[in-house]
Amino acid sequence: MEYTLMILLLPLVSFVLLGLSGNKLSHKTSGMIGTGSLLMVALLSFYAAGEYFTTQKVDAIFQTLVPLNVPWLNMGANLHIDMGILLDPLSVMMLVVISTVSLMVHIYSLGYMKGEKGFQRYYAFLSLFTFSMLGLVLSTNIFQMYIFWELVGVSSYLLIGFYYTKPSAVAAAKKAFIVTRFADMFFLIGILVLSYYTQTFDFGTLTSGNGAVFQQAISTQFLGASALVWAMALIFIGGAGKSAMFPLHIWLPDAMEGPTPVSALIHAATMVVAGVYLVARLFPVYVLFTPQVLEGIAYVGAFTSMFAAVIAIVQTDIKRVLAFSTISQIGFMMVALGVSKFDGHEGLGYMASLFHLFTHAMFKALLFLGAGSVIHAVHSNEMENMGGLRKKMPITHLTFLTACLAIAGIPPFSGFFSKDEILSATYQYNTGLGIWMTLVAGLTAFYMFRLYYSIFWGKEKQHAHPLHESPKSMTFPLIFLAIPTLLGGFIPFGQLVTADRAPYTIHMDWLVAVISVVVALEAIFIASKLYQHPKKPATVPSGLKGFHKAASHRFYVDEVYLFVTKKILFNGISRAFAWFDRHVVDGFINGLATATDWFSIRIRGFQSGEIAWYAWVFLFGTLLITVLILFI
Repeated sequence: MEYTLMILLLPLVSFVLLGLSGNKLSHKTSGMIGTGSLLMVALLSFYAAGEYFTTQKVDAIFQTLVPLNVPWLNMGANLHIDMGILLDPLSVMMLVVISTVSLMVHIYSLGYMKGEKGFQRYYAFLSLFTFSMLGLVLSTNIFQMYIFWELVGVSSYLLIGFYYTKPSAVAAAKKAFIVTRFADMFFLIGILVLSYYTQTFDFGTLTSGNGAVFQQAISTQFLGASALVWAMALIFIGGAGKSAMFPLHIWLPDAMEGPTPVSALIHAATMVVAGVYLVARLFPVYVLFTPQVLEGIAYVGAFTSMFAAVIAIVQTDIKRVLAFSTISQIGFMMVALGVSKFDGHEGLGYMASLFHLFTHAMFKALLFLGAGSVIHAVHSNEMENMGGLRKKMPITHLTFLTACLAIAGIPPFSGFFSKDEILSATYQYNTGLGIWMTLVAGLTAFYMFRLYYSIFWGKEKQHAHPLHESPKSMTFPLIFLAIPTLLGGFIPFGQLVTADRAPYTIHMDWLVAVISVVVALEAIFIASKLYQHPKKPATVPSGLKGFHKAASHRFYVDEVYLFVTKKILFNGISRAFAWFDRHVVDGFINGLATATDWFSIRIRGFQSGEIAWYAWVFLFGTLLITVLILFI
């Protein structure tokens, strides 16, 4: 399967070509180059997936393939970094997700970004991001993954700040870059600690289940925990930053300042699941050797899910509703990984997490692209400027409704099956956690249908121009993504992607399924009463006004960060260091320069060029040396 190298090279070539050509190429040509390269990537990815899942099963277990692995950098006698391609059920599944969503975004952008200044630059950045994300999931070792991890961050920064003349977009890009780089610092430290004690970066060696590799890391203790526990916890922090887990979530809502197709690609389906992919890739290490870290991952994910769902209920910007929805759904995936064991029925959580990653990628990309279609029509992100659009935009309406039903967990849509598996896994692990996640699922159904009714039902608003359906280049991706959103739940996912790579037959837990569906339907019913045909705006009960205000301000987490950074770090600690740097360090160096200058002026006579003066100095020096020799 050496042809998989082309999956990486095609978007890289597209980026270089579009980046170097600048404005020399027309918009149409640039779009065709970017979209054509992604079409070939998608076809190769689907071909690779088909070939892998039909030919690489040995004794009912999918084997790992490494069609390419080239030594790159030696870091000692045994430790080295390679650059290669790893194919297993996890990476092959991610290939399909990334290439599918990226292709749909490329096609959609032909209509959405038409006429935009910087169109060529936009498609170049899309190609760079796709190359980086594909490289991340195909990496054979954790350091190679880290290199592409950073490239993903750079390309995300470029796409979020695409409208660089807009101050809010620039601020959002910087915020995303700084927060994720802060988390990546911990990721790098974790990699260095792990590799120091194991003497390997290779995923195959790390995830083989061989305890001898981790013996020294387990036996070395620091502050009450082993070096391996610290390393895996630090690595998770890196993943939490990319996947916007609390309290590192603050960058994702602001990242909506980028073009809407970018939100669909980066902040709904691919980049934000990098943290989930990281935990899944190292899952054998977490579950076999650091179960306490895995338990912590579960509870961080559970809190993040509820926290983001509550905030989503009160948002008025449709893209921010979807942003907090993404944070909540990523929390679902983290919870599923955290409650999972390794194999058999106990490994349900691992399979359920990746199943939901797949279904969520499709319906969340559909939601963002549907939101972009609405924004393209009404030229506003605010729900108060929308309403009654279902007759004006029938394709957008039906596809958006399909995605809403999927994320709400209504059968037979894909989200029902994957979310049911997650809830089943959490109930097996802890009943209280299962109830918690069921409530989050109910809140999800409520805020999504609040969004749906606010956009497509109610009274149609007055607009300066007539509203109409989006062009075919935008509606085709909506229809295409609606198909896996509707039918994706019937994919035999348990036969394809499990922690032990052995086939697993999914068993529907009907009690959990009935409870989750009833909760979702009740939430939809409440949303329909409040927002389907509103006679007056919904009001907040007096007892909840304080909580509502706090939720609308994201519970002031951003303000806490600003207080800590500006008041404490910048004005407190940094100001003192700045004074010390300017007055003590700079003063000392400037004093040395001043003293040197003063001394140079005083002794410059010794280099006057007068022969008589040189002779006198020579004679005086000779006499002085003679006296010193005689008397000392």
